[in-house]
Amino acid sequence: MDFNLISPAFKANPYPAFSWLRTNAPVYQINMQGDRPAWIISRYEDVDTVLKDQRFVKNVRNALSPEELSQKFPWVQPDPQQQQQSGNAFLSHHMLNFDPPDHTRLRSLVNLSFTPRLVEQWRERIQAITDELLDAVQERGEMELIGEFAFPLPMMVITEMLGVPTVDRMRFRTWSNQVVEASGNFEAFQDLRESLREFRNYLSDLIAQKSKQPSEDLLSKLIRTEAEGEKLTEEELIAMVFLLLVAGHETTVNLIGNGVLALLQYPDQLEKLKQDPSLIKSAVEEFLRYQGPLITATQRWLSEDVEMGGQLLRRGDQVLVLLASANRDDQRFADAEGLDITREENHHLAFGKGIHFCLGAPLARLEGQIAIGTLLRRMPHLNLAIDPQDLVWRPGMLIMGVNNLPVTF
Repeated sequence: MDFNLISPAFKANPYPAFSWLRTNAPVYQINMQGDRPAWIISRYEDVDTVLKDQRFVKNVRNALSPEELSQKFPWVQPDPQQQQQSGNAFLSHHMLNFDPPDHTRLRSLVNLSFTPRLVEQWRERIQAITDELLDAVQERGEMELIGEFAFPLPMMVITEMLGVPTVDRMRFRTWSNQVVEASGNFEAFQDLRESLREFRNYLSDLIAQKSKQPSEDLLSKLIRTEAEGEKLTEEELIAMVFLLLVAGHETTVNLIGNGVLALLQYPDQLEKLKQDPSLIKSAVEEFLRYQGPLITATQRWLSEDVEMGGQLLRRGDQVLVLLASANRDDQRFADAEGLDITREENHHLAFGKGIHFCLGAPLARLEGQIAIGTLLRRMPHLNLAIDPQDLVWRPGMLIMGVNNLPVTF
């Protein structure tokens, strides 16, 4: 079978292929771009294991010797300090691609800003932004839900948290889209050099400005914070802000979009949620399971040989876990292919697991609950304004979501 994980056509309905994988080849080797082999893991139990097992490392330097690294990946500098000198280092030089102790140090700097208790303090502001966005389209009776609602809501929240000027938000949409949709596509990244240079220069200028005129936003706090006696370097700061901006809104955009789409395709579940709005928390968890915002987790590398699913995975092999497949595994979930907003046993893997569990999960959950709950309360006659077959899914290795979602109400 053709498992083209970056193809919009494949993403329109990858689930039959994932079902075949789980049954016939739960640990399956594919060729990435450039004919680089990678293992894709599809069963819930195996995906859960990989996410928690620290033999599957995030930094390829921890899997291969400098000599092996130069042979297999000549573009990766054995010395991370040399790699930082690359203009695009900020794309990978962040905590999501680090292992302990670097990951531990960097994550500790931002952990406290995303606890459920602190995130809850944003509830009123998230509700206000939600109502402002819906006020703008209410009288029209229609909207393009991604561009007019699902995107601006989390983008406004994360930029306010970080202290990014309002006038620059749309520039971030362009940059973020380009980066995410080029994931897994080497040629697409080559075409982004100028945009990436602009993105990095903007972040560098913003950090310089906040250093001179700090305030109480998260970026100013990061600049002031010291971790174990060391301040973040400028490159670490740039990478951290990049990660928080992109990860801080991309997941929620697609949580909202995919959740609304799922409800419109399951009228009985839509009616159930309208009749009982208190179900919104379990509904959001089900949206995350049924069609979460990510098709895969970010890549991992084996630091030693491991046997899994009848295959021998060698040290240095690249591994991708299929979150979207694991969350539809009928060995783990009853009626896994159906949508049930009252599902109680719902230990989905949409936010990952282990030390790399999504830092922004409490924020994404709160935004999803407020956005979808308010949308159904204010626009109870919501309908899809396009044939589902005509929806276009976004390219790229990571994201699972549609480009546009026209609705009427």
